[in-house]
Amino acid sequence: MDQVLNIRLKEKVHVDQDRLSALYAELGEAGAEDVVCRAMEELALRLSHCGRLHQNGTREDLRKCARSLIAIADQIGMHVLARVSGDVINAIDSTDEPAIAATLARLLRIGEQSLTAIWDLQDITI
Repeated sequence: MDQVLNIRLKEKVHVDQDRLSALYAELGEAGAEDVVCRAMEELALRLSHCGRLHQNGTREDLRKCARSLIAIADQIGMHVLARVSGDVINAIDSTDEPAIAATLARLLRIGEQSLTAIWDLQDITI
């Protein structure tokens, strides 16, 4: 065995600028910023909670937590995060433990990158 394959675990994530612009148009600057900040807080808390639920082996609660991430992520234009949350749900539904672990690890990575991406956008006027 003389070949080693390095896997890059960084995916491109982006925040849907159109979704954010619509949110700002609908709620105004102060209202939209409040929604985005609360959503970011909730996402961070729920991502952490998903990790703990998996460690505890509570699959049904993990499924509920991943499901809640979809609505929050879609609300602020984090479509990749929403899609990966759906992948976790699919893995749970198939009772495939390795797939649950792998997709959850991906969800946590994507979640962190998505939160960083939207945090970086706060310096940009929408």
